[in-house]
Amino acid sequence: MIKIILSDIDGTFLKDDKTTTALHAKAIKSVVAKGLKFVFVSARMPEAIYPITDALNMAHTPVISYGGGLVLTESEEVIFDKKMTADDSRGILAAMKRWQDISINYYAGRRWFVEKIDKRVQFEMDITKATAELADFDGLLSEKIFPNKIMVICEPPTCKEMESELSEIFPALNVVRSAPHLLEITDKSVSKATGIEVLLKHYGFALDEAIAFGDNYNDTQMLEMIPQSVAMNNAPDAVKKLAVAVTDSNEQSGIYTYLVKVGIIKP
Repeated sequence: MIKIILSDIDGTFLKDDKTTTALHAKAIKSVVAKGLKFVFVSARMPEAIYPITDALNMAHTPVISYGGGLVLTESEEVIFDKKMTADDSRGILAAMKRWQDISINYYAGRRWFVEKIDKRVQFEMDITKATAELADFDGLLSEKIFPNKIMVICEPPTCKEMESELSEIFPALNVVRSAPHLLEITDKSVSKATGIEVLLKHYGFALDEAIAFGDNYNDTQMLEMIPQSVAMNNAPDAVKKLAVAVTDSNEQSGIYTYLVKVGIIKP
């Protein structure tokens, strides 16, 4: 019996323009009305997830943020919080200084820090509805405020180059492009699967009591972990092959389509 629905956000629950389809809004409300849990599993911070549930006039649901690095219950209790080490944080920030024209975002818990608010950061704030705070990164490190995630926004060629070079220099970190212009950095132990494992254990749910939806390479561990895994039709073929089922695209309300098909919700 299914008790929990796990869903990626961008490219899965949201359309490409970052809005929600009417049927996806209906799906999440129907799931929660039945007493099931609907959990967003995302690289986003909590403050970039809650505006989505708020827009649906819902109480907060549990969230898995930073690709598994921070897990909160529906009451916003933190049950997992994996930060980068002091040495890795200092080291990778120092290594980034050789690149020009990049925007560095430093996420620690439920706070987002930047050293300047440029056009890229402002665009990210507009998309996510979260607010960045101005801070000196060295000062944060001195205060032992270490990041769950560092995200770099830059031009695609620079992003690709940084991914290649920093991955080699920092083997204890995940250094991965989540989009051509976005580089996301977390501790190597962090994945959506580890975050899900923590959440399922907290609620006493088994793997076969979950359904997981995803659309991209950072969803692969989640899709491999959950027996009833579903890839969106807009996912790359390699990701589709890892899932048990493939549903309609994010633009065509694929989550709703699948949940109706398997009888979790009614049309």
